[in-house]
Amino acid sequence: MSGPLFNARGTWAIFHHELMRAFRTWIGSIFSPVLTTSLYFIVFGAAIGSRISEVNGVSYGAFIVPGLLMLTLLSESTSNASFGIYMPRFTGAIYELLSAPVGFVETLLGFVGAAAVKSLIIAAIILVTATLFVDYQIAHPIFALGFILLISAAFSLFGFILGIWADGFERLQIVPVLFLTPLTFLGGTFYSIDMLGEPWRTVALINPIVYLVNGLRWTFTGSSDVGIWISLSMTLGFLAVCVAVIAVVYKTGWRLRD
Repeated sequence: MSGPLFNARGTWAIFHHELMRAFRTWIGSIFSPVLTTSLYFIVFGAAIGSRISEVNGVSYGAFIVPGLLMLTLLSESTSNASFGIYMPRFTGAIYELLSAPVGFVETLLGFVGAAAVKSLIIAAIILVTATLFVDYQIAHPIFALGFILLISAAFSLFGFILGIWADGFERLQIVPVLFLTPLTFLGGTFYSIDMLGEPWRTVALINPIVYLVNGLRWTFTGSSDVGIWISLSMTLGFLAVCVAVIAVVYKTGWRLRD
């Protein structure tokens, strides 16, 4: 007699365990990124923003809200998912998971779903906190919600891949610290790439984070340096690539059964 096609209970067990870990360590998991982003709002939104009138027709404080939100979403989604799958590998508990009646889809939904939800909780807190420092509006709230969900899912998948690839705690930090965070800062978080002269504007367009930041900025302000459909296509393409890579990892057992 065959088992159920989808093990919902197994998915919930993984999801609940990973989500509760964030609340057990709430100072580092939730309070720390919110505090860091609040400091950005104070320094850039209040201090520097008082000396810059407008960027693309909106106040500087409102202009940087999507960029700072994107910075948090990318870093938190990636780190939560990478740490979540790395720890079972590090402790050896991954073998129990692989031998349990939980398939590829259930495992992925449990780990990636929890990482995405954690980053969404932090994003919601940051948006509420931002109202204390700057006056901003969300021009397209439905699009904003959808784009934030896509970004959280895509980079949680990316973090999942990173957690499988890493063979030490140092490697967990290599990609976020040396690549992801710098690319986000250079992706128009605090400025419009239209302010750049050539050839730097063309160089900036090579940075994939530019399209993500501008996509989210369009949902907030109604304008951006890059078309929204280009940004959406880039996000969906990245999401599809991550799913394909994870499917190959599970099919081959790379770094999972070694």
